[in-house]
Amino acid sequence: MTAPAEKLAELGITLPAVVPPVASYLPAVQSGNYVYVSGQLPFVDGKLPQTGKVGAEVTAEDAAAQARTCAINALAAIDALVGLDRVVKIVKVTGFVASAPGFTGQPAVINGASDLFAAVLGEQGRHARSAVGVAELPLGAPVEVEVIAEVA
Repeated sequence: MTAPAEKLAELGITLPAVVPPVASYLPAVQSGNYVYVSGQLPFVDGKLPQTGKVGAEVTAEDAAAQARTCAINALAAIDALVGLDRVVKIVKVTGFVASAPGFTGQPAVINGASDLFAAVLGEQGRHARSAVGVAELPLGAPVEVEVIAEVA
């Protein structure tokens, strides 16, 4: 398998600095062989590129791109805590989608994150997942992604 840093470079992705918490929590914590990454919003350079509900102000395609950004932010949190080379498996991803009434495309939105993990980590990036529609997310974000990763 290609090292995660090499795969990120091939994909043209530079991991950002870890997004500072917007409340009382840590970006990621390790317990035993697992890293639990707090819900990541799609911050780019400290700002949300778009706010609103998916299926209303935000298209499903734009939301999937933002879920991908959430996944990049999650990888940055893992890398800062333990290093991506220690990732054995992305075990579980939970994606939250701020959904307009009647929007049922949450799985396709969260594919933006799932596909990124698989692209960077190969089979180790494939995971169990939940994709949930919610009424609101912090700061009006359209998506949020949390991750559990097993590490060596």
